[in-house]
Amino acid sequence: MNRRDFLVRSSLFTAAGLLARPTLSAQVPRGTGAPSAARPPSAPGAAAITEFRPLRRDVGLFTGRGGTIGWLAGKDALVAVDTQFPDTASAFLAGMPGRAGRRLDAVINTHHHADHTGGNAVFKPVAKTIVAHANVPKLQFAAAEKANTVDKQVFADATFPEVWRRELGGEIVTAQYHGSAHTNGDVVVTFEKANVVHMGDLVFNRMYPVIDRPGGASIRHWIVVLEEVAKTYPADAIHVFGHGNPKFGVTGQPADLLVLRDYLSGMLDYVQRKITAGEPKEKIVALENLPGFPDFHAPLPNRLGANLGVAFDELTAKKG
Repeated sequence: MNRRDFLVRSSLFTAAGLLARPTLSAQVPRGTGAPSAARPPSAPGAAAITEFRPLRRDVGLFTGRGGTIGWLAGKDALVAVDTQFPDTASAFLAGMPGRAGRRLDAVINTHHHADHTGGNAVFKPVAKTIVAHANVPKLQFAAAEKANTVDKQVFADATFPEVWRRELGGEIVTAQYHGSAHTNGDVVVTFEKANVVHMGDLVFNRMYPVIDRPGGASIRHWIVVLEEVAKTYPADAIHVFGHGNPKFGVTGQPADLLVLRDYLSGMLDYVQRKITAGEPKEKIVALENLPGFPDFHAPLPNRLGANLGVAFDELTAKKG
């Protein structure tokens, strides 16, 4: 598939996407969810350690290798949020609670990164539709073109510009775009009756995040998005995160969103002070750990240098 054919195909998908009115303040059952204990990543080359974890009603999460998968497994509807990689996608489909060979009503990609879309090819034959924000197929194609993996991609067949919302088997599933943040295609997926909010990679729980500037990331607006979600979505929702420090897990509450908000704000402030003081980029990015955020540190890989570099580029970019 060449770029021209892809762009034509992508525009058709966007035109086919259905825009629905968001309803984020729906009445939902009350409850709290203690942060789940995230397992450490599997050793390179080893089979992934997988786990299904029920959360509320018919909604749960799956951990394996890559971004956390969310799922709805009701008697009348099946939904998955993100697809990880082919091996863990297969493990998910084989063990999905209550599936028993049924097709999935929808698969939603929270954004384009390979650890969230790499299993799309495995899901495609057993899913009625793969849904994503309108920017995701283009970003996925560009990243795959750079990595020479275009032939391995399966793209969303239904896209939307702002909100996708469906009633599926008695549950109401909403995907909403809040603007550029971790990438320029991130969505928040809500299972409204279960009161579960899947954040995708909008939250790396107590970890230095990936900030994909080529993919349209904006640290400044990521801060805005986290504040908006923490304020707008139900305060008693269980939030599911794309990735988490094993000590803190991949579930939490709105306060956990604000911890990442504080890190991003603190990082921008730190880099701006250094720029103002005349320090060069190579010295700024050499910092080992940002003061005030000891839980974020990971010796290998330590993403702080990359984070600081993106912050430097964003703060020094010419406007207009």
